[in-house]
Amino acid sequence: MRKSGKFITIEGVEGSGKTTQCALLADYLREQGIDVVVTREPGGTRAGEQIRQILLSPSNNALSPIAELMLFLAARAQQVAEIVLPSLESGKCVICDRFSDATIAYQGYGRGLDLDSISQVNEIATQGLKPDLTILLDLDIETGISRAVTHKREFRESKDGDRIEKQDKEFHRRVREGYIELARREPERIVVVPVTGSIKDIHRIVVSLVAPFLVKTP
Repeated sequence: MRKSGKFITIEGVEGSGKTTQCALLADYLREQGIDVVVTREPGGTRAGEQIRQILLSPSNNALSPIAELMLFLAARAQQVAEIVLPSLESGKCVICDRFSDATIAYQGYGRGLDLDSISQVNEIATQGLKPDLTILLDLDIETGISRAVTHKREFRESKDGDRIEKQDKEFHRRVREGYIELARREPERIVVVPVTGSIKDIHRIVVSLVAPFLVKTP
C-alpha cells in the first residue's frame, strides 16, 4: 500500500457533533487548497449505505452482536477498497466520520465482544490501514443522546433515534469509556476534544490540531 495522502478520522459518542465537524473541517481545508474527500461509516459507498440502513433501522433489533460486527466490517472493507485507499494513494486528504476505533468502542466495549478478535478482523477489513490522526469528540452521554434524537426529529429521520441511539444508557456509557481507553493507549494518534462551547469553538480547536499536522514532513 502506497499512501501519500493524509487520513483523518473524527470519532465520538452519539450527538457529539462529528458530522458537523467533518463538514466544517473539509470546508476549511478546501479553502487552503487541499484536495479533500469526506466519507462516513457505516456508509460512503452504495453497498455501505445499504448496510447502514440495515444496521440503524429499529426494525432490526434482533441483530446479534456478531452479526452487527460483521455488517460494520463489510461496510468498512468496501469503503476502504472503493474510496479511502484510492483517494489516499492519489494524494488526497480523507476525512472519515468514524472508522475502526468505533468498532472497538461500540462492538467491543459496548456489546462486550472480544477485543482481540475485533482487532484481528478490523485488520482484514482495513487492509492494515490506520488513521494518521483521530480526533475524539468527548461528550456526556445524556446530552449526546438528547442532541442526536432532537436532530433526527428536526430532519424527520426518526422520532426516537436509530437502533444504536436507542440502546440503554449503560451501553452508551461503556462506549464512551471505550473511546477514552483507546485515547489513553494511543495518545500520539488520538486527541480528545471535550465538547464544550459552540460549534465554532470546537471547529477552531479541530483546525488547530489538523493544520500543523498536514504540513508535517514525513
